[in-house]
Amino acid sequence: MASDPEDILKTIAAMLEAGLETEVEPFPETDKEFADILIKLRQLDPNDLKGKLVIGGFVDHPYGPEQQRCMECMYYLVHRKWCDLPELAVPVEPEWWCRLWRI
Repeated sequence: MASDPEDILKTIAAMLEAGLETEVEPFPETDKEFADILIKLRQLDPNDLKGKLVIGGFVDHPYGPEQQRCMECMYYLVHRKWCDLPELAVPVEPEWWCRLWRI
């Protein structure tokens, strides 16, 4: 995996734009369901970008009836355009979303 966040962001954007199928459902409704997804992510090689995107359920647009997006997620670092959830730790665009979204 490239080490420059801008290059990684471009790679992610290209993968999502190309139609990468990710696990957007089921959305974790409980702490246990959320933790189960984190366990799957921890089992990946930290450089497995595709695996992170698939298990995390990333999409390159707002999602759900409330049109949730990374911008409003507690893990989003605005000035870095970065998901700070340790199991993901990837650059993201503010309009994207993943199923580990939290307020």
